[in-house]
Amino acid sequence: MGFVLQACLNGAREPGSHPSLPITPQELAADAVECAALGVTSFHLHPRDVVGLEVLAGPEVATSVAVVRAAVPLAEIGVTTGAWIVPDRVRRAELVLGWAGLAAGRPDFASVNVHEDGWLDIATALRGAGIGIELGVFHTAAARTLLDAGVPEGTVRVLAEVQPGETTRHADELLDLLTPLGVPILLHGEDDSAWPVLDYALSRGLDTRIGLEDTLTARDGTPAVGNAQLVGLAAVAEKHW
Repeated sequence: MGFVLQACLNGAREPGSHPSLPITPQELAADAVECAALGVTSFHLHPRDVVGLEVLAGPEVATSVAVVRAAVPLAEIGVTTGAWIVPDRVRRAELVLGWAGLAAGRPDFASVNVHEDGWLDIATALRGAGIGIELGVFHTAAARTLLDAGVPEGTVRVLAEVQPGETTRHADELLDLLTPLGVPILLHGEDDSAWPVLDYALSRGLDTRIGLEDTLTARDGTPAVGNAQLVGLAAVAEKHW
């Protein structure tokens, strides 16, 4: 697999937190089309219900994924399994396992945050549903948890995230721990760390991502127009490296 620039279209941001934040399946699909035209082949999205709340329920997940897939049929589409959406670990795993029957609405992969309670159960449920696993590692404690547990079967990549206010030094700490696992690493930041970490990932030859989930601002600190602008800026930077 070649270099991956993933577009993270909406994340857990509240509806209305940005004028162009895509919430509905149709809005997500429209943004995906614009980003795909810029070369993006991997999308991460957070499906919502009719009032804009994040969900793990099969019907809403299937609708969002199917509508985006119809718009960008050659792209891989991933979703979240965030514990904040369904805190009960048993119910969360049941919902995720139920994604096996979603047909065209089944995600290609889903993110599992290693620091969350029940993360191994969710990884097992994804494997049972035939869905790839993207392991979210937000800090060195989570990296050590992963090292102790081992990489679950079905993992497609590790998502190493540098938190707001952190620097590339924190990226190095994560990479030092995660690189020996031998799994592809996608390195990205969030909010004020988004652009510096994206550039650092590119300089290291690592996969990375950008989108309104990770930052609401362009490189110069002005409000972003939308996902396509952010992806375009990242694509320009990728050509530099």
